[in-house]
Amino acid sequence: MTSSPETGPADLLFVLLPDSGIAPDGPDTLAPLAAALQGQYPKAMALTVHPPLRDVEGRCRWWLDAEPSPGGVTAALPHLLDRLRLEARKLDLPWQRVALAGVGDGALLALEAVQAEPALVGRVLAFAGGYLARPEVAPQDVCVHLLHGLEDRRFPYHHVVDAAQALVDLGADVTADLLPHIDHGLHPALIDKAMEQLRTFIPARLWREALLAAQESERPVG
Repeated sequence: MTSSPETGPADLLFVLLPDSGIAPDGPDTLAPLAAALQGQYPKAMALTVHPPLRDVEGRCRWWLDAEPSPGGVTAALPHLLDRLRLEARKLDLPWQRVALAGVGDGALLALEAVQAEPALVGRVLAFAGGYLARPEVAPQDVCVHLLHGLEDRRFPYHHVVDAAQALVDLGADVTADLLPHIDHGLHPALIDKAMEQLRTFIPARLWREALLAAQESERPVG
């Protein structure tokens, strides 16, 4: 699925990654997120990238194993990285104007992608998913937004809390929102919280740029 700006070229690109296990001809599970993004950013393009693999029942998967593994993620990353670079070039957008939003396994893949590739995207929205292991390095100049339900039984929330604390300790730009009474999946309340974070959270790189600009303006002339 691709949704484009009503008029003019796109000034933002949101690449959406669904969870594993969806049917390729089934309902578009990411449509509510795409609609919210375009409602908030009318000049943005939202592009869904589907998992390239199919299991024995024909469902889409990022990896064929029941659980994600380092090998499965490593094998899935090149396809995603190449697609991101291609779509950004087509729209003539710098990486800071590209964002990844994933659900479940798609969230895990998005988070691992910015760990593996510097200057890939400017933001990540990770719904109901997390890292393979506690992050040991922070992605540079990337805002990471973790959005999770406290009743998520597939990916327990304490993994998200631990990862968020690790990222804070490493100096990353990170938010973590844990909402009660929500199980695994893309709940409307998580989408609403994501839109709020996109509106209000200012990346550290913008603070640094503003500080440098202020310092330059205060220098005496001559």
